[in-house]
Amino acid sequence: MKRTRPWELSDEVWERVHPLIPERPAHPKGGRPAQSDRQMLSAILYVLRTGIQWNALPRELGASTTVYDRFRLWEQQGVFERIWQAGLQEYDELEGIAWQWQSMDGVMTKAPFGGAATGANPTDRGKRGTKRSQLSDGRGMPLAVVIDGANRNDMKLAETTLDHLMIARPTPTQEEPQHLCLDAGYDYETVYETVRAHHYVPHIRPNLHNRAAHARLAQEPAVETSSSLESTKQPRRWVVEKTQSQYP
Repeated sequence: MKRTRPWELSDEVWERVHPLIPERPAHPKGGRPAQSDRQMLSAILYVLRTGIQWNALPRELGASTTVYDRFRLWEQQGVFERIWQAGLQEYDELEGIAWQWQSMDGVMTKAPFGGAATGANPTDRGKRGTKRSQLSDGRGMPLAVVIDGANRNDMKLAETTLDHLMIARPTPTQEEPQHLCLDAGYDYETVYETVRAHHYVPHIRPNLHNRAAHARLAQEPAVETSSSLESTKQPRRWVVEKTQSQYP
């Protein structure tokens, strides 16, 4: 059986991505020609998909230092953000972004060589790590991602994450509200204020260790179970948790 080459980009994908990559400047004085953008993107995606270290990249895909340098260049040029935006726009045209029920969550990952951008992970003996805060639509499609140190509380990243949407968000209306589902780590008055200021209906799991949560539950009236809100009792946060689990 012929072995597949999963790192190779299909013509269909390359035709979509190629226009989003800036043209490389010419070198009239000559020198070694640069590796092709298509080969470099294939190698970058292979690293991201497999989670291997850059220096473990198979030589047939390209020199690890060359691939990494191209990755950093494109990162600075916003290439990956443009690819993400283009993918969201196409997804919106084909399926429609599920704006009605969104969810946000943070996850901590290891980053032993992350330098100043990391923080002590409180759940991993203080080892260096990062916190990835992500906003997803109702199907788990990532709409915004913010990276900070692992010692950064979820609630402190809420506003920044909501401000970093990668695609224009339709304005919520009374007839078509937009709900935001969060776990107990966001049960703070400042988060409620932030969520409402962004014109979401907040659905935050109460933190029963938080005295303010007890007081709020005692004061707030029961949620109406109209046809538009009867699904509030359904699990909604799992979509962002599922998406988070797919990344190393």
